[in-house]
Amino acid sequence: MTSDATGSRPPENPTPQQQAMPQVNMITASEITASLKAGYSDFLARPLMSGSFGLFFAAFGILFVWCLVWLGAIWMVVPAAVGFPLVAPFAAAGLYEMSRRLQRQESFGWSDILRAMANQRKREMGWMAFVTLFIFWVWFYQFRTVLVIVLQDSSFSDLAGFLRTVFFTPEGWIFLAIGTCVGAILSAVLFSLTVVAMPMLLDREIDFVSAMLTSIRVVRNNPAVMLTWAAIISVTMILSLIPAFLGLIVTLPTLGHATWHLYQRAVTPAAG
Repeated sequence: MTSDATGSRPPENPTPQQQAMPQVNMITASEITASLKAGYSDFLARPLMSGSFGLFFAAFGILFVWCLVWLGAIWMVVPAAVGFPLVAPFAAAGLYEMSRRLQRQESFGWSDILRAMANQRKREMGWMAFVTLFIFWVWFYQFRTVLVIVLQDSSFSDLAGFLRTVFFTPEGWIFLAIGTCVGAILSAVLFSLTVVAMPMLLDREIDFVSAMLTSIRVVRNNPAVMLTWAAIISVTMILSLIPAFLGLIVTLPTLGHATWHLYQRAVTPAAG
């Protein structure tokens, strides 16, 4: 005689348990200061390794701009220089890993950091790279569109002529005003999507959409603090570009390490 009692065996097609969204915290301006101090401390702990990331980023920026000039794409130099920092959060993945290991007091070398970065291709970081590069492409496209509309009657054959047209003519001022407004909107969108999403994807198993939504929640719950953080990043990165991108050797790794520590304060650690 067989038993028909329910619960004698699990169902054949159990419903998968939904992953809980990370919990975000309220943070204050003092935690930005603490994160910057911690980031600079991480830079000083491994200055050569941290500085190498900044040097690579600076060298790539110099090469990128030089190629544009060599190809005669003068109009692309300004958006490339201004928009180049947009991809910095993705480029800082190795710095996040360094800060994580320093926080845990783990020893590590170049092979450990590069292996951790390479392993991201198997996870969700690639999708975040796609989002970042897509917004970077939109930045170039809107810049070119505004350029054609506003400066259609202007002519310039070299970088000096282009800068002279942009900064010393009424048409150039209109172009700068429109471009700055559109660029600010794109930067705000990208910042909101990535400010904690990038370190979170490296730190825990989570899909990139949930990471972006968590990042947006952090910005929404702490608008004044996160706006201050965005301003610090923007001003620091722009000033770092002035000496031929070389300021990035120090500022990029410091901000990258600091971003990790701010993420740790803004998002409750995963259970376990």
